[in-house]
Amino acid sequence: MNPQFLLPDRPLTVAILGSSGAVGKELLALLEERSFPIKKLILLASQRSAGQMQSFCGTDLKVEETTKDSFENVDLILASAGSSISRKWKDTIQCSGALMIDNSSAFRMDENVPLVVPEVNPADASKHKGLIANPNCTTILLALVLSPLSRHIPIKRVVVSTYQSASGAGALAMEELEKLSQEVLDGGTPKSKVLPYSLAFNLFLHNSPLQLNNYCEEEMKMVNETRKILGDPQLSLTATCVRVPVLRAHSEAVNIEFKQPFPVKEAYEILESAPGVEILEDWQKNRFPMPQDVTGRDPISVGRVRQDISNTNALELWLCGDQIRKGAALNAVQIAELLLPKNHE
Repeated sequence: MNPQFLLPDRPLTVAILGSSGAVGKELLALLEERSFPIKKLILLASQRSAGQMQSFCGTDLKVEETTKDSFENVDLILASAGSSISRKWKDTIQCSGALMIDNSSAFRMDENVPLVVPEVNPADASKHKGLIANPNCTTILLALVLSPLSRHIPIKRVVVSTYQSASGAGALAMEELEKLSQEVLDGGTPKSKVLPYSLAFNLFLHNSPLQLNNYCEEEMKMVNETRKILGDPQLSLTATCVRVPVLRAHSEAVNIEFKQPFPVKEAYEILESAPGVEILEDWQKNRFPMPQDVTGRDPISVGRVRQDISNTNALELWLCGDQIRKGAALNAVQIAELLLPKNHE
């Protein structure tokens, strides 16, 4: 790899943009947990969150308001403050010379910006020009299972239905789910302010904007991003995304049609050895992955891999993964780790 694409070979000055949000807080915890080489950590957020205190490696750090001077002498910026904020500060960050790993959808489909899942397409990270995009949460989870299987037998078509937790809409949506669930239990009528409808004891089709093709934005993210990550622009994929009353961690029902029959036993063998994936199931007890199994954990859990009885070339499987962790913060930190010089010695 060209050294210009690597992070400096020394402890780094790192900034978290959007440090007060759910993903920002998870980034903070993961940097400490994974002993990322940090000399100085800067926590950035909006004026509203400035002044809050957060702990890192036993030290209390004050959250700072983001300004044009916030990125001076910074090596790495982990951005998770939303698309509008990422677009606002992108040019300033690039002028500073820092590497930006962005968790928003702002730049994912830019042909000059790598879209990376480290277990799937790590080499793409080395093609960056100062900016790397972190994929959508549901896309990351899906790519972790499609990639190893597609290397064995090419994929013809994918049909996926997602069951997405409140965490995908941020910390305020998680707090609202807890609050409104208690209101229902107390006999009240829940009224949502964060999400368009109450998620308490309810579910609804994903609330992202509908597109002209009658798919919502979230569904098209899965289609377009998966194609880019897997390097298959013609991949036939359709998705239906649903918001469900789960606090944290997403689930997906995936139907994969291959170009020839794929023995279930071989699929299990491949997935068992796939990085970032674990098999979790007990057929005797009809027990398969659940959100509570993956909450706060790195691997995604896969189970109930079975032959599609309607198509001899298709398999079906069920997966769960922590949206905040592998679906967002962990993937971003892993991308940064790819570019540490020690990983290229």
